[in-house]
Amino acid sequence: MAGQNCGVTIALLGVLLLGAVRLLRGAEASEIALPHGSSIMVFIKPGTPPLPVKPCYIISSKRHKTSLTIKPGEKEVFSFSCHDPENHFVVEIQKNIDCMSGPCPFGEVQLQPSTSALPTLNRTFIWEVKAHKSIGLELQFAIPRLRQIGPGESCPDGVTHSISGRIDATAVKIGTFCSNGTVSRIKMQEGVKMALNLPWFHNRNVSGFSIANRSSIKRLCIIESVFEGEGSATLMSANYPDGFPEDELMTWQFVIPAHLRASVSFLHFNVSNCEKKEERVEYYIPGSTTNPEVFRLEDKQPGNMAGNFNLSLQGCDQDAQNPGILRLQFQVLVQHPQNESNKIYLVDLSNEQAMSLTIEPRPIKLSRKFVPGCFVCLDSRTCSTNLTLTSGSKHKISFLCDNLTRLWMNAEKTISCMDHRYCHRRSHSLQVPGDILQLPVQLHDFSWKLLVPKDRLSLALVPAQKLQQHTQEKVCNTSFSYLVASAVPGQELYFGFFCPGGSIEQIQVKQNISVTLRTFAPSFRQEATRQGLTVSFIPFFKEEGIFTVTPDTKNKVYLRSPNWDRGLPSLTSVSWNISVPSNQVAYLTFLKERTGVVCQTGRAFMIIQEQRSKAEEIFSLEDEVLPKPSFHHHSFWVNISNCSPVSGKQLDLFFWVLLTPRTMVGKRRKTKAHL
Repeated sequence: MAGQNCGVTIALLGVLLLGAVRLLRGAEASEIALPHGSSIMVFIKPGTPPLPVKPCYIISSKRHKTSLTIKPGEKEVFSFSCHDPENHFVVEIQKNIDCMSGPCPFGEVQLQPSTSALPTLNRTFIWEVKAHKSIGLELQFAIPRLRQIGPGESCPDGVTHSISGRIDATAVKIGTFCSNGTVSRIKMQEGVKMALNLPWFHNRNVSGFSIANRSSIKRLCIIESVFEGEGSATLMSANYPDGFPEDELMTWQFVIPAHLRASVSFLHFNVSNCEKKEERVEYYIPGSTTNPEVFRLEDKQPGNMAGNFNLSLQGCDQDAQNPGILRLQFQVLVQHPQNESNKIYLVDLSNEQAMSLTIEPRPIKLSRKFVPGCFVCLDSRTCSTNLTLTSGSKHKISFLCDNLTRLWMNAEKTISCMDHRYCHRRSHSLQVPGDILQLPVQLHDFSWKLLVPKDRLSLALVPAQKLQQHTQEKVCNTSFSYLVASAVPGQELYFGFFCPGGSIEQIQVKQNISVTLRTFAPSFRQEATRQGLTVSFIPFFKEEGIFTVTPDTKNKVYLRSPNWDRGLPSLTSVSWNISVPSNQVAYLTFLKERTGVVCQTGRAFMIIQEQRSKAEEIFSLEDEVLPKPSFHHHSFWVNISNCSPVSGKQLDLFFWVLLTPRTMVGKRRKTKAHL
């Protein structure tokens, strides 16, 4: 008894929900119930059966029928006299949406009744929306969007979308579409008819589109086509292959990725006999000073276009006696640009702060020969020999230059902290933005100016890959390096050039500095993944710099004091924190006997301190020779402090460190003792 009550409840619920409830499959019966006022009608009618075939009938109310119509407020329970009704019948669901007498039900369109509840027949859902001429309607299609097909073509999965519009009482076919394309939206006015055809075996349960309200578009329709990458789309004029409506306007809007280019080619077209006006296509092309650009259908169409663009087909008043026919089938091909000089580049600095990028000529020797101009253009309109882009905006640039190696780029960015309470322990990535790396001009310098409140915070630089200091004994052979220098006004101090592939894990500096990434070869583009520093704001310390070093077990690590060619500034101090693994011994060697410093006031000295035992040795850098090579079994510090030296007698320290396994050191000592 409880089961019977449950069955009745489900049936009533199905009616209330506009459902078409499929009973147990073994019963071979279906039930479709449509409430009053639903504006939905269901037609089950003969399809196109294969021959020869046995007759098949719809069994309803114990009668055999060849068709069945279900109207709002009716309920039908029916079955079929054959086991393969999908080969004999189709079901058509029509829904009328009246936007003339009341508000439109805009939003996502539902499949009603649900496909899962319908009999397993080929199904066609038809929505017919009637609206005033001044009302615009927009069909929005979910990904994977739509692909238009021509006469005689079919869709691989059998699912098709047929879309029509209306001019007064005349229906106009916009096109037939499959899935997996570029068409994302179709805008029309005065009404729209949408038919979704689903094969009986397809389990799709969503319409895949929604309807939105728009203002009058003042033309037959607008089709939006969105490209995510390279590809092509074939599109056709309304009513194709029949004639385009007389004196109508149809527009296609194309959305193209900034790094790609679009070309238009007409595959098939015919022109009519015009009595008034002239048939034409109009392009709205970004950057063009003559928008809209007008072409005849016979003309060669634009190619290598950068950015979004519109294409419109305009009909004419045709000769009443001999109208002819206007129709157009065309293809839009989107691909990577073939000609570097025609590219338009989007440089997005909208999320950057306190940054500028300058593209300018490289310094060259003057020549008496004529040299063609080399220009950088902003928005394809304003061109000059150099161009500076600032942060906070997006910039579109192109190049008019016979040889782009004549240009280079220099960029600057300031990262500052004025409130030590807010910045403490915060970090920033020092990396060249991808929008700059994509440009076809070599990057020369990218400088970061790092500012901290005086005597409040210091800075720590941590590289993505450990760094090597550039010296004459061990030069940097990478395509780029970092120049680290003081940015304190009046202080001439640079810490050196550094490149990836060394043993320096961290550089700590006392106060304001600039970090400049400088490139030396076009191969920097391939090595760009190796670039990357992280700067952190850390508690203030008094030394000018601290280098944290973990020496290599195979190669000597060469280290030199800052300002090595001019000498360490007066009264400054620098330290090296040398890490020694537990199974290794560090071999420390100074390359000169003396530093050459002569003090005018104060003292210059060096401290070597074992970090574990705190034992330290102090050496006068003015009077004493530098220590002889020595072994260090634990991590240690090397610190130098300068005096106020006599001009020309500056402090310069140069040394190297090599790690050796402890067992090897023991063997060497035993050998010496035996000898």
